[in-house]
Amino acid sequence: MKTSFNKNQIRLGSIAGIPLTFDYSWFLVLFLLTWLLSVSYFPSEYKNWDKSYYWISGAITSILFFLSVILHEVGHSLMAKKFDYKVKKVKMFIFGGISEITEEPKQAKEEFLIAAAGPAVTFLLALLFYIIEYFTKNVIIIYAIAHYLFIVNLILGIFNILPGFPLDGGRILRAIIWKRNNNFEKATQITAGIGRIFGFIVITIGFLIAMSGDFFDGIWLSFIGWFLESAAFSQTQKQVLTKYLQGHTVEEAMTKSFGLVPADTTISEFIQNDILIRHRRAFIVEDNSKNIGLLTIHDIKKIPQEKWEKTNVTAVMKPLNEVKIVDVNHPLEEALKEMDKDGVNQMPVMEDGKIVGMLNRESILSFIANINLLSN
Repeated sequence: MKTSFNKNQIRLGSIAGIPLTFDYSWFLVLFLLTWLLSVSYFPSEYKNWDKSYYWISGAITSILFFLSVILHEVGHSLMAKKFDYKVKKVKMFIFGGISEITEEPKQAKEEFLIAAAGPAVTFLLALLFYIIEYFTKNVIIIYAIAHYLFIVNLILGIFNILPGFPLDGGRILRAIIWKRNNNFEKATQITAGIGRIFGFIVITIGFLIAMSGDFFDGIWLSFIGWFLESAAFSQTQKQVLTKYLQGHTVEEAMTKSFGLVPADTTISEFIQNDILIRHRRAFIVEDNSKNIGLLTIHDIKKIPQEKWEKTNVTAVMKPLNEVKIVDVNHPLEEALKEMDKDGVNQMPVMEDGKIVGMLNRESILSFIANINLLSN
């Protein structure tokens, strides 16, 4: 099992070639759920158990519950891969899981099937745990675990098919509207609006539950509502951003100020003379006035610091033929989609076979800000 760490998350293996990553907040939720099941739910539902049984059942149930959530997201991912969409990873975090698919579906049918795959897996899991529950009534611990997982998967499945974006039901509704009016943007606006309303309703219900005395459940439900509303609002903002970029080219948003680094520069020299002084994130490596690669701060991490003085930047750069490069006349909207799809923050811009600038998210945001200033 491949394990790796970064600032906010840990990778623990993969399923069907899809990396599984866990935000550190997820481990807190895993502990809290285990604790609540062990000291509250199981003791109140099943009397006179040995105390160790409560904790064993709580731990097993928590792990199987989160495995159910992972399988839900893997369902989305496998369906997306069937349609040849790239899946970066399945990420588990404090509010559940998310399948990071690099681009929006191109057809309503694909959107429908990708969105429906997750709830389908969840309902199948609910059926599986119901069958286990039915046949293990005389084995009380297995029955108790299966019963809880049947109920929670059933609730999770029903919740996910509610028609509010970004829930799966919202995406299913978007696919239906998209199919009927052949307008993806309009369908997104409608379902995102419904999603925001749904989020506010969940926040309100959570607040009322908290005020009635069930503080923890109420606050948790309000946080879920806030997350849903924020995600729906982000989608509407994304639509606005896309509208701003339409009709513009990469040349208008690129920055012509980018760093050039000679190929014989050591990493140590690069750090001292470029990173600490020029404060840029990406540089073009050149050899005899020929551009040969892209170098980012992230690339430097591949080499231990004690080897920086004897290692040239060519050892860590990405060769230019492996870098996503965009033409100056390329539509800006499409360029941003390609950056999202490939998971890159900057792309070299080329004109007549020569790199003339760098397109990055900061330069795109600056371009949009300038448009707003001019329009006002």
